[in-house]
Amino acid sequence: MQNRTLVTEFILLGVSDAHELYGFLFGLFLVMYIADISGNLAVAMITLWDPHLQTPMYFFIGNLSFIDVFYSSTTVPKMFMGLISHSNHIPYRGCISQMFFFHFLGSTEAMLLAVMGYDCYLAVCRPLHYPIFMSRRLRLTLAASVWTAGFFHSLLHALMISRLSFCPENRVEHFFCDIAPLLALSCSDTQINQALLAGVTGSIILGCFSFTLASYGFILRAVVAMRSAEGLRRAFRTCGAHLTVVALHYGCAGAMYLRPHSESSLPTDRAVTVLCTAVTPVLNPLIYTPRNKEVKAALRRAFSRKVCT
Repeated sequence: MQNRTLVTEFILLGVSDAHELYGFLFGLFLVMYIADISGNLAVAMITLWDPHLQTPMYFFIGNLSFIDVFYSSTTVPKMFMGLISHSNHIPYRGCISQMFFFHFLGSTEAMLLAVMGYDCYLAVCRPLHYPIFMSRRLRLTLAASVWTAGFFHSLLHALMISRLSFCPENRVEHFFCDIAPLLALSCSDTQINQALLAGVTGSIILGCFSFTLASYGFILRAVVAMRSAEGLRRAFRTCGAHLTVVALHYGCAGAMYLRPHSESSLPTDRAVTVLCTAVTPVLNPLIYTPRNKEVKAALRRAFSRKVCT
């Protein structure tokens, strides 16, 4: 107990140990962050304002774009400060808040992707009943449910972390405040926290991924039963982009939270987290937009209206 102290701030070690690369990394991530914010905001706004996109699929895509804007903004701006100053301090409460929003938005996105998988299943396997099953009330309820569940999941972790005592060593082996690096700094018993991370967070990742796989299993069976090239193309147009995003998101989440953590894995952890928070959100608009005729048409209409005014 005598070795414990009241920690008022943490020191984030940064995205890389190679300080000579900080200028290059800053420029690279700045370009990606601008592309992320502009691309996702454009998709979110167009799905919200264009009357031709007021369908369940675009409603969920709009939610996903909003999540990606705030998800990357939780970690990337603070990473910029570390790349500029080479010394990145963060207050204790700011660290807990950053961890809260990171897991709030990350778990919400995982559950939203599972809901989008169910939406794809209804669109492909129950096309005649789709407007009835996926009513406006149901999609609003599903969206509210995943946001609420993500909030309470992250709140649980934040409350349990805030109960811990921390040793005088306050250097976080990461470029942002995540659960595992903070637990490594704690002088308290972290068994409950470790169990929550493996049990609750792991269950969300595996549960949502399994639900999504089950949805695509039914879709695949329905497509095979069609024995139609046109049916296959239609199913791919409906679900191809979502399936790509699912692979990226759950691949990152599994690499971060479903494998053993050790000191030797810290560079890998940082690389995977950069991929999840800085790279993947940039790709989502590129995945959904180029082959999506409705989104491209909506963007052209919005651009035409702006030019005319």
